[in-house]
Amino acid sequence: MRGVNGMLILANVAVFLLQLQAPDMLLVNYALWPLGAHSAPEFGHLGVFALRQLVTSAFLHGNTAHLFLNMFALWMFGRDCERVLGARRYLVLYGAAVLSASLVQLAAASLATTAYPTVGASGAVFGVLLAFAMLFPERRIMLLFPPIPMPAWLFVTLYGVIELANGVFGTQAGVAHFAHLGGMLGAWLVLRHWRAAAR
Repeated sequence: MRGVNGMLILANVAVFLLQLQAPDMLLVNYALWPLGAHSAPEFGHLGVFALRQLVTSAFLHGNTAHLFLNMFALWMFGRDCERVLGARRYLVLYGAAVLSASLVQLAAASLATTAYPTVGASGAVFGVLLAFAMLFPERRIMLLFPPIPMPAWLFVTLYGVIELANGVFGTQAGVAHFAHLGGMLGAWLVLRHWRAAAR
């Protein structure tokens, strides 16, 4: 694998392999916990928020399928984004999506009645997906179910609307929908800033 995108994929896979060796320790210390301290009897420890979790949680995953889907999407859409933006800007965009996803998730978690840790690169992946749609709006994307081709801008718009509806109405429990939307927001803000600066 080449470039920053390839390095990010390898880093996620490497951390997941570490998770297999010490899952509880990594989740308690590096998953994104809501603000404050929270009982986590399944881990035998308190879950306590720490600033590092804004970043580290994006390299942890719930299971192999979670990792595979995120890395597959990153491989599909990240390569072209990095090619257009360049390695440095692509890394900045990815980092902005990670941070904004974590911050939006913290805000959403503060309104929840139960506390649970959040993990996954999904927020960053959604940021990359939004960047792909902004950079290649007319590029055709083929859905798997149903197999309907559509332009990238429409695909991402529909995905964003679905995520918002799922987050508001609480469907698909256990999925951090607001983190996904936060990742898209971070990527959008960075791209808007760069475009405004280039004028």
